[in-house]
Order: sequence, then structure tokens, then C-alpha cells
Amino acid sequence: MSLFKARDWWSTVLGEKEEFDQGCLCLADVDNSGNGHDKIIVGSFMGYLRIFNPHSVKAGGGPQAEDLLLEVHLRDPVLQVEVGKFVSGTEMLHLAVLHSRKLCVYSVSGTLGNVEHGNQYQIKLMYEHHLQRTACNMTYGPFGGIKGRDLICIQSMDGMLMVFEQESYAFGRFLPGSLLPGPLAYSPRTDSFITVSSCRQVESYKYQVLAFATDADKKQEMEQQKLGSGKRLVVDWTLNIGEQALDICIFPLNQSASSVFVLGERNFFCLKDNGQIRFMKKLGYNPSCFLPYCSVSEGTIHTLIGNHNHMLHIYQDVTLKWATQLPHVPVAVRVGCFHDLKGVIVTLSDDGHLQCSYLGTDPSLFQAPKVESRELNYDELDVELKELQKIIKDVKLQGVWPLTEQEDDLKVSAAVSSTLDSVSQATNVEPGADSVPSITVKITLQNRAVLQKVKLSIYVQPPLQLTCDQFTFDFTVPDMRSTVSFSVYLKRNYTPSELEGNAVVSYSRPTGIPRVVQCKFRLPLKLICLPGQPSKTASHKLTIDTNKSPVSLLGLFPDFANPSDDDQVNVIGFRLLGGARVTLLASRTSQRYRIQSEQFEDLWLITNELILRLQEHFEKQGTKDFSCSFSGCVPLQEYFELIDHHFELRINGKKLEELLSERAVQFRAIQRRLLTRFRDKTPAPLQHLDTLLDGTYKQVIALADAIEENQDRLLQSFSGLKSATHLLILLIRLWQRLSADQTAILEAAFLPLQEDTQELGWEETVDAAITYLLKTCLSKSSKEQALNLSSQLNIPKDTSRLKKHITLLCDRLAKGGRLCVSTDAAAPQAMVVPGGCTPIPESDLEERSLDDSTELFTNHKHLMTEPPTPEVSALQGVLE
Repeated sequence: MSLFKARDWWSTVLGEKEEFDQGCLCLADVDNSGNGHDKIIVGSFMGYLRIFNPHSVKAGGGPQAEDLLLEVHLRDPVLQVEVGKFVSGTEMLHLAVLHSRKLCVYSVSGTLGNVEHGNQYQIKLMYEHHLQRTACNMTYGPFGGIKGRDLICIQSMDGMLMVFEQESYAFGRFLPGSLLPGPLAYSPRTDSFITVSSCRQVESYKYQVLAFATDADKKQEMEQQKLGSGKRLVVDWTLNIGEQALDICIFPLNQSASSVFVLGERNFFCLKDNGQIRFMKKLGYNPSCFLPYCSVSEGTIHTLIGNHNHMLHIYQDVTLKWATQLPHVPVAVRVGCFHDLKGVIVTLSDDGHLQCSYLGTDPSLFQAPKVESRELNYDELDVELKELQKIIKDVKLQGVWPLTEQEDDLKVSAAVSSTLDSVSQATNVEPGADSVPSITVKITLQNRAVLQKVKLSIYVQPPLQLTCDQFTFDFTVPDMRSTVSFSVYLKRNYTPSELEGNAVVSYSRPTGIPRVVQCKFRLPLKLICLPGQPSKTASHKLTIDTNKSPVSLLGLFPDFANPSDDDQVNVIGFRLLGGARVTLLASRTSQRYRIQSEQFEDLWLITNELILRLQEHFEKQGTKDFSCSFSGCVPLQEYFELIDHHFELRINGKKLEELLSERAVQFRAIQRRLLTRFRDKTPAPLQHLDTLLDGTYKQVIALADAIEENQDRLLQSFSGLKSATHLLILLIRLWQRLSADQTAILEAAFLPLQEDTQELGWEETVDAAITYLLKTCLSKSSKEQALNLSSQLNIPKDTSRLKKHITLLCDRLAKGGRLCVSTDAAAPQAMVVPGGCTPIPESDLEERSLDDSTELFTNHKHLMTEPPTPEVSALQGVLE
């Protein structure tokens, strides 16, 4: 809002419910009085033509009747009015009125009156042109450099320029590529027409080029010109402004140069005669109209720009010099001279508010009344302060600040059924040998206050699937209880990385504060696993040590016990729904358990389930000092093979997408050539383009299928990689006896993503996280801490760097490094934990090969490097 308002000199309202636009206003000495005073000519879409000669309004008065010189109803809507030398044989000014299907040129004259009502004015039709096409706008000027007269150029709605040499029609030309008409202006210095096309670029056409081009009354004839018949219409210059233009004005700087002003939807451009930008101003509002006019400073131009905020801004080039407020939104603005008062700003709104104003410095300011001064009563202020503190305390208790768990407005609990569904709810599952079971989960919500639009979302790890994952509630009264149930099943033929689900409830408290409540639940192992026969041999084996006597596996896993194998209490077999088999063995003489399988990632769920059930078993017995440990070598080689497989699928997916993009470009190019052949009036041989199109189409379909198949394999590989990552973190935790906080840091570094994409993948994200740990809490010196980390993640060329960093992380943990979030803690050098890894010299680590570095942590396909002990022999003898 401006501090200053436009000073009203004269104003009126035109008609009732009439509409106006930017071409409906014109200022000129239309009656050829010779005194230099302008008249205001206004036309409306209702067909009314009015001519005003405004006079200064006295204080408290309104416009006088004699201010309106002429009012005529022309029946047809008036699109634009202009004044120029439009009649041959005379240089007198005449009025041109553009209708949608007609151009009329009138002579305006006045007769001296003999009474006090003043002079009488009338208009006389000099000539008219009936248009074959619907008009949009027009411009005029001395086309071709003629002297003493003006020609008129009308642009139709379909992009045709029609030139009229006063009483006669000259020619018509279609602008190439025109879809919608834009603003049109004529530049006398360059003798060219300037417009803005529907391609959002300023285009300039020489009048001579338009005149000598082949006559075209239809767009089909323009197409023939493009094929070579006749002289083509060539654009002189173009400039892409990237937005649609509202208006164009040509303003002469001097005799040797002029400027082209273009008002866009968001920017204001000033161009040279050749299309180069002189300057550009970005507008922070929506403009409605503009007008350049001469400046008192040499080499600069003043511009009036009106906007939809009832404001009129005055710029000197790109500098804002003044801003004034108008009582309406202007759609047209002009500057004129009335009764020796120069520089009067005339504005017209779309509903007919016509105002003549000038800029003044009489601000409309609000002055606050004086406040009666009184002495302060500090006793009353203390009482008021205590009352306010009590109100603040009550609001805090009502829930502006986060509540404790005992004060939660909503309690969420989850209950997983102890048995599988009698009728499986699994739908759209992959075909396999096993029937896919499902299990029911119930979520219960209980509120303490009135809550609305409570939304419950359920999340599980793929390929687990939910029958319904979104629920909505409305708790209209306190202490309501709502229970929803859904089923979970395995949709694909591979194993999920976790059996843990998460229920998230989002709601808003009565005070408007949003809150989120989470509740986790654990799915049973039997949902994805069946009892199976134990296997004697396996490619991958793990041994978990405990500090308590071994427990009977049949008692530990009663839901997987086989009654016919009562004699084998220390061995049990599992068969995953994906087809893999896992065997679990318990030592008879030692405190060890062995898990073995053909796939490394399949060891995770059984190993984790074993540790959880052992902890529950000893907790029920009241044993509190139960612990597990891992004394073998960290299986990095098997883990790296899964990383390579996942990375290879990512690279394949990227290559397939690039190849598909190339084939799509080729397909569109062939389509364009075929379309050109089919449009050609002279038949030509296709030259096997149809065969090439069919072959390219088949390649595109095949590549799309290959990308979809690779994406499915990538999802399966990512699930296996997450399972192996969970297993690796578990082994490192047992190996180094990490605390819960340290394990959380390790999980955040190795499992940062829930989904894997081409733009942000697992490899680069984990490499950045591990690099950060190595240069902060696990750094060897302050020099490493000073190294800057890259802030941009890109897909790597290979996985060698990631493997080296993982190997280095295990080595520094083996040397006694501790994980923490503080960047100031350098990793101390300590003794190697018994059973851990051999220290690696830092200077040799980056130079030695990957195989040499990983051999320090793993033994290929078998995790025990020493000869079997009697306890291990007993484990192996269970199956013999």
C-alpha cells in the first residue's frame, strides 16, 4: 500500500454494467481544434463511443454535463479506438473504430452553440471496411515510409495481418506458426511490425517483407509457401521472453534510435531496434497496463505500470521513482494535456471508472489519539502478573507443551494373533509350491480427549503385504475405544529383512497441535517359515557362543518341532516360503549354537529369532546374566558378494534406461518421417520406414519389460542386502559387545534408506556415512578429522571404495575404537579384543588389494579357520 494516493482532478463512471479493455482508451485532439488540448475517446464492448473534454472539478462538485462532448451507440462492440491521418487528401486527424467484423473511420467536428449549453459535436462516417475475419487488435503508422498519412494494420484472431491503405484494402498475410494473436505495434524507424507470438517470443516483421510476400487468404496457402511456391514470409528477428505479453509500445529515444517496450506477466522488457535487451525489470506483482513516456533526464525513459493491487508505479528505466494508490484497477493508462495542465494521468478500469489524476504529496495518515497519562499502580500490576502466570500454567497443563506417556491423549496397542488365519487372506501372490498363510493383527486406540481426523497408517517390510494399511477415526467423546484388524501375508517369493511392523497414528490435539503416536508389533516366524528337514552340509555357517548351558531346540521352537524327531532334540530345520532351507544345531557338550544355510542372507532371521527366544527363555527362569557372543571371523566376503550383486543390478537398470531413452528418440524420429511422407501430396516410397518403426517398437517394449524385470530383481536383492546388513550388525555387536547406543549408530550408518532408487542408492549413502564415522569418532588423528566430506552423493563407478571403508571400520573397532556421535572424540588405540581381527597397518590398507584386506576378516564359505575342536566335532556328529 502506497503512502500517497493519486490526486483526483476529474473522474466519472461510464454507463452501467459496461466492460472495457486496454484498447478502449485514446487521447488526442480528435476535433482538430488546434489549441493542443487533448480529448478523451472511450469505446466500450457494449458499443458506446464517448468523447470527453474534462475541466477541473470544484471542491465538493462533480463532472459537468458539458464535459461530455459526444456519446454515440454504434451497436457493435468497440475493440479499439485510435486517432490518426486516416483519410486521403487531407492531414486532418480522424477517428478509427475497430469492431469485431468492421473497421470504421469517422470525422469528429464541432459547431459553435448559440446558447449557454455550449458547442455541439457530431461524427461523420468517412469510410468503412467489412472484415472477412474476426479482428483482435490494430496498429497504425506511415507504413513503407510514406509522408502525410497513416495506414492501418489489423490482426485477426487466427493470426492474419490485414493492411488497409486508407480507403482501400492492400493485402493480407498470415504470420508463420501463429496460434493465438498477441499485442501488435508498429515501429516507424525500422518500418516493421512487432508482436509476441504464442511461442512466447517477440517477433519483428519488416513491412517490405510483408508487402512482397505472396498473397495468402487461407492458411493452406501459407503451407504451400513453406513448400516453395511463392516468396516466404521471413521473420526479421526474434527474442524468447518465456512468458505471454500483455502489451507492446514503441518509444523513440531520438531520431536514430527507438526502444521496444514489452510488458509481460511477471517482467518488464526494454529492447533495442534489433531485438537486443536494453534492460529488464522483474515485477513483484501482476501488472495490468503500462505506458512509456519521455523523461526529463537525457537517455532515460519513464514508464507507468498499473497492477491489480490498485497501484500505479512510475519507473525511470528500472528504478522505482514513485508509487501511488488508485481507487480502481487500471486496464488502460494514458498521459495527456488538458487546459494548459500537462502530464495528467488518465486511467480506465474494466468496469468504466475513468479518472484524470496527478501525483501529489498529500498523504492520508492515521494519527492515533493521545493517551491520557496516569500513574502506575504497582500493586495492581503484581496482581495482574500473577493472574497471567496462572493462566499460562493452566495452558501448559492443558497440552501446549508435549505430554508425558501417562498423559497422552491417545493410547495405541497392537496384538498379533497367536495362530495363523484358518482361511488365508493372501491375494495376488506369486505362484509357488507352498500355500501362503496370513495372520491377523489388531490395533486398539483409546482416547482421553475429543479428537478428530485421527489417521492410522500401518507399515511392514516388503515383500510382506497388508490387506488394509490406512484407517481413519473420529473420537467425538472422551474414553472411546476403537479396534481395527487386518491381515499380513507374504506376497513375493523371497524373505523380508524384518518381521517387525509399525503402526503410526497422527492427530491434532484440541489446541491445534499435531502429534504422532507409534506402536510397534512383531510378526511370528511361522508366517514366512515352515518346518523342514535339517541339512548336513551348507555353504554358510555361523557359530553363536553363550554363557549358559544349551537349551533343547524342540522346547525353544515348539511351533517348528517335528514329533517324529524326538531323538534329535539338538537339531531343527526350517524351510522359508521362498524355498531356502536353514538348519539350527545346538552343541551337546559346549555352550554353542550353529546356524547354517546355502544363502548367507537367510541366516539373519533364524539367528535373530534364536537370540530373542534364548533371552525370553532365561528371563522366564529369572536368569539376568545371560549373554551371547561371537568369536568367529566377520563374514565380510559373503557380505561383499551381495553388495556387488545389488550394485550390478543398479548399473544394469541405468544402462537399460539410457538404452530405452535412445530407442524412444529413434521411435519418435521415425514417426515424424512417416508422418511427413503420408502428408506429402506426391506419393513417395516409404523406404522400409514402416519395418524400422515396427522393429523399434518391439525393442521399446522389450526394453520396458527388461527394466521392469530388473526392478523386481533389484527389490529382491535390496531385501537380501538389508537382511545381510542386519546380520553383520548383529555379529559386530556380539563380537565387540557394543552398547545399545553404539548399535543404533551402526544401524543408522548401514541402514539409512527404506527404499533404494537410481537417484539415491544404498552404496553411496552408506559410503558417506561410514566415511563420516572414520573421520570423526573412529579417526586415528586430528588430521583425519580436518578432512572435508563431499556434500553431493553420486552413484560410484564401483564398490571397491565402499568395501575398503567397511573393512577399515571393522579394523578400527577391533583395535578398540568406540562409536559415538561426538566429532571431538578421536578413536583411542587399544588392545585387540580376543577372538577379534588382526590389526591392519593404516599405511598399507589403502594400497593392498580388496581380497587381501577382506581375508583378515573372513574365511570363504566357512567362518572357522582353526582345526575343529571336540565341541565342534560333537556339533557335526549330530547329523551323522
